[in-house]
Amino acid sequence: MKTLREQTDAKIAAGRNAKPDFMKGVDAVIEKAKAFEEGKNALKVGEKAPNFSLPNPDGKLISLDVLLEKGPLVITFYRGDWCPYCNLQLRALQARLPEIDALGASLVAISPQVPDGSLTKSEISEMDFTVLSDQDAKVATVYGVAWKVPEFLAEHMRADRGLDLDKVNNGDGSILPIPATFILGKDGVVTWNYVNVDYRTRSEPEEIIEALKKIS
Repeated sequence: MKTLREQTDAKIAAGRNAKPDFMKGVDAVIEKAKAFEEGKNALKVGEKAPNFSLPNPDGKLISLDVLLEKGPLVITFYRGDWCPYCNLQLRALQARLPEIDALGASLVAISPQVPDGSLTKSEISEMDFTVLSDQDAKVATVYGVAWKVPEFLAEHMRADRGLDLDKVNNGDGSILPIPATFILGKDGVVTWNYVNVDYRTRSEPEEIIEALKKIS
């Protein structure tokens, strides 16, 4: 079975072949974001994670405190079920979920998508972990992993994909989370994190599992 990185690398390569000019534009956007150190304010290892209370696809509010009652927690921020890289990442995490569970940990995935009919019916909502809606990326902002979508990418979503993020998120679609993952100990303190403004690159599930083993 291919690793997540191998899958995302293959997708990036396919994109470069199909739309070379667009991918060059994405490269330029990412380099600019890195130059401005997007994500530099993300929660650091050793910091206490702020509490939150967010709705699941059924509209039920789920708090961080309740999630931590079960043990260590993996929090991953993703852009939405419309993002192919997010789907690759979450499928890869779903495949390793038994190992995460065996280490006494649980997984929660958070995106700005509203808990409406589309999210309820999505593939992600059917996975065996908690999915929460962070409208207007408010929690992502507090965790230091929100960024304003560059107009180059926003225009691509509107023109090429017919994607209206204001409608999808029922709010300000110009703010999305940087795909980031945090591992919290049972006390809510960050023990490991992965933050990369390049939305095409994600943390490897194996890295998450190895980090969990150190605190199990």
